[in-house]
Amino acid sequence: MPPSDTTATENLADNGTDKALSAGAASTPAFSPLYQQIKDLILRSLQAGEWKPGEAIPSEMELAARFRVSQGTVRKAIDELAADNLVVRRQGKGTFVATHSEQHVQYRFLRLMPDTGDLDSEGPAQRTILECRRVRAPADVARALALRPGDAVMQARRVLSFSGVPTILEDLWLPGLPFKGLTATQLAQYQGPTYAMFEVDFGVRMVRAVENIRAVLPDPAQAQLLQVTPATPLLSVERVAFTYNDAPMELRRGLYRTDSHHYRNDLN
Repeated sequence: MPPSDTTATENLADNGTDKALSAGAASTPAFSPLYQQIKDLILRSLQAGEWKPGEAIPSEMELAARFRVSQGTVRKAIDELAADNLVVRRQGKGTFVATHSEQHVQYRFLRLMPDTGDLDSEGPAQRTILECRRVRAPADVARALALRPGDAVMQARRVLSFSGVPTILEDLWLPGLPFKGLTATQLAQYQGPTYAMFEVDFGVRMVRAVENIRAVLPDPAQAQLLQVTPATPLLSVERVAFTYNDAPMELRRGLYRTDSHHYRNDLN
């Protein structure tokens, strides 16, 4: 039986035989609640790839024995990870690492909705990849991705169409090292969400994003790609997506047509 949380706190600091636990405790403020320390340790294992997206993590009982804490403490840590959409509980089956292949996770990052019908009835977007190349990061891109100006990044441009209508023009920048070898063919041929492809092919999982939105007018080249006039107002969405430990892994700048779609955000 796992010891009490008081004993567990001492173990976190004093037990030299559990190197991972000791390392986690050493980097966590002493006033951090015990469940938060356990959450941080589980997060470290996720970040290190100990459990892949879609895989089951150990049971609460196994994790309690591993970290020498009560099962209730582990449950509270997992509750927070589930609230952060990092893991998914499945009744009678266990807890699994969240993956962008799951529909409810896909829609966390997809905010453009059709004015009529729903996403399922509209079907997946048709992708036209205009370019995918390795370039040196401009200063603004480097700043967003926590790189040095001139560091290698992968740059891609694509048009997403719904029912044959070009609706989104996107420019993506990705750090060159984690995404080395990315090709236009990969971007075009992968059938699922792009973030799911990043998980499968490059081991990079996007866990959160920050977006800035404004109304803009397109330049002539952008208007031509979206088949609108330069006087058509578009929604400009700039997103920085982060993997574990708040490491930025993508800068995405999109122009959205809103004549048949709208941007939706559910606020809780």
